[in-house]
Amino acid sequence: MTSTKRKILHCGWLTDIHLEFLTNKEAAAFVESLAYKGLGCLWITGDISTAHQIEDHLQLFEKLYKTPVYFVLGNHDYYGGDIESVRSIVKKKCQRSKWLHWLPSSGIVPLNNDTCLIGHDGWSDGRLGNYKDSKVLLNDYLKIQDFVQAGGVGRLALLNRLGDQAASYIRGRLLVALEQYSHIIILTHVPPFIEACWHEGEISTDDWLPHFSCQAMGDVLKGSMRTAHDKQMTVFCGHTHSFGECQILPNLLVKTGEAKYGAPKIQEIFKISY
Repeated sequence: MTSTKRKILHCGWLTDIHLEFLTNKEAAAFVESLAYKGLGCLWITGDISTAHQIEDHLQLFEKLYKTPVYFVLGNHDYYGGDIESVRSIVKKKCQRSKWLHWLPSSGIVPLNNDTCLIGHDGWSDGRLGNYKDSKVLLNDYLKIQDFVQAGGVGRLALLNRLGDQAASYIRGRLLVALEQYSHIIILTHVPPFIEACWHEGEISTDDWLPHFSCQAMGDVLKGSMRTAHDKQMTVFCGHTHSFGECQILPNLLVKTGEAKYGAPKIQEIFKISY
């Protein structure tokens, strides 16, 4: 019997690359440099750019990279705009593109017979830590129109709603994916667990946790994997700009990526056989 040699797909994970902090020339050079890595695809867990530049920066991947890019958006991607408009722009951009895939519009993405990719932007939902007494005021609340309009009184309700929206999307896709795949890879921007909310080597405090974690998403992920003992899940997130890794359950691993403004990089490269 002749065995068939399996091919290897090299996937590069990036997060919080913040191309808005680079000149146009620097941003193009960074994206072009990725093309020489020999990667079969990219995963990006948010904070690519800002509302006014996101389409142009995605176009760099379309023009210079020319390999599948699977991504979710982060809070910075909405700065200077509103959530619905930015998502509409990104969705339409991806519909016209051969290479760009915004995961909330992509459903379940097969990587091989055993592994699939699912993703949603996620959002800090204000439920972990101590929102009531927190003195943290993120730029989100000043630079994203939805939060400006909500004001201080309506902010928590909006955070709750955005977190629930992300969790509902992931729950629906997981119900199907867990029937078909043994390894589920989740991309999201905001850490879904306290243990994944790293900042400079430590877990974020109760003051910061409401603005840097999503309990609704975490509850869905943990609930799904508690009963799927024969399955594995790996979650990739960013937002905090600090590296961390935590094993939430024996079959649920979370990786949080590090970042520095003006210095985008590849976090890790993964090999997937097919």
